[in-house]
Amino acid sequence: MAKKSQAKQSVRDALKVPVGGPPGIPLEPDSIPTGPDSKSAAAKDLAATGERLAELQEALYAEGVTGGGSRAVLLVLQGMDTSGKGGTIKHVCGQVNPQGLHITSFKKPTKAELRHHFLWRIRRQLPSPGMIGVFDRSHYEDVLVVRVNELVSREVWSGRYEEINEFESEITGTGITLIKCFLHISPETQKERLIARLKNPAKHWKYNPADLDARARWSAYTEAYVDALNRCSTTEHPWYVIPSDHKWYRNWAVGRLLLETLEDLKPQLPRGDFDVDAELARLIEADPLG
Repeated sequence: MAKKSQAKQSVRDALKVPVGGPPGIPLEPDSIPTGPDSKSAAAKDLAATGERLAELQEALYAEGVTGGGSRAVLLVLQGMDTSGKGGTIKHVCGQVNPQGLHITSFKKPTKAELRHHFLWRIRRQLPSPGMIGVFDRSHYEDVLVVRVNELVSREVWSGRYEEINEFESEITGTGITLIKCFLHISPETQKERLIARLKNPAKHWKYNPADLDARARWSAYTEAYVDALNRCSTTEHPWYVIPSDHKWYRNWAVGRLLLETLEDLKPQLPRGDFDVDAELARLIEADPLG
C-alpha cells in the first residue's frame, strides 16, 4: 500500500487530475493520498461528515424549493464493474435527506434514446435547483463503452471529448456544480469482488456474465479512461481519482469531496418573509382545540 502524503491539503487537491499533467492515472487503486489510514478512523470521520452534509444539503434544498436559489450539485460516479458506485451512493448519499436527491443509473441506451444525440438522455436527468444529483455512470459511457466495443467510429467518439467539455461548461453556467469521480480499482480487487458475488447467493443478482467480457478488455478500458480523464479534466470541472480498492477509503473520500464542495457553496436557510410573532398569535387564536 502506498504511504499517505504528509502534506496537509484539501481532499480535492489531493485527488484532482492535474490539468495538462502527464498522461495516465495519477493515483494507485490502493493508495491513501490523504485522510484517515484505517477503516475505523474513516468510519468515525464519515459519520461526522454525514451530520454536516445533512445540514448543508437541507439548506441547499431549501434555497431551491423556495425559489431563492438556482444552485444544484451533480455527483458523477464512473468506474469499472465492482468499483462501488452503488456502495458509494448508499454510504455517502444515504446520509442526507433522500427528498433532496435525484439519483439516475444510466444503463444501455434504449432504442428511443439512441435516436437522439448522446447527451439527450443526460440533459433530461440534470438536477433541478436545490437538488444533489447523482449519476451512476454518465455521459462518459459514450467515450468509454462505445469506444471499447467499437459501437461507433473513432471519428465519432473522439469528437465527443470537446462536446462533453462544452456541455459541462454550459451546465455549470446554469448553477450546477460538478463533482466527477473515477472510482479506481485494480483488476486483482475486481476479481476478488466478483468471486465473492458468485459464492454468495444473496449477491447473485449483482452478477452479470457480461462483466467478464468487460474484464477481458481491461487494458482497452484503462486506455479509454486515461483519455477521458486527461482530455476532460479542466480547471472549471476537474476529474477526481478515488482510490477504491479499500471501500472504506472510497466512501470517506467521496464524502469529503461532497462536503468540501457544499462548504464552498455556503447554502443558507432562507428567512421567512412573514412576521413570526404575528403568525404565532394567529395560530394560538385560531386553534380549534384551544
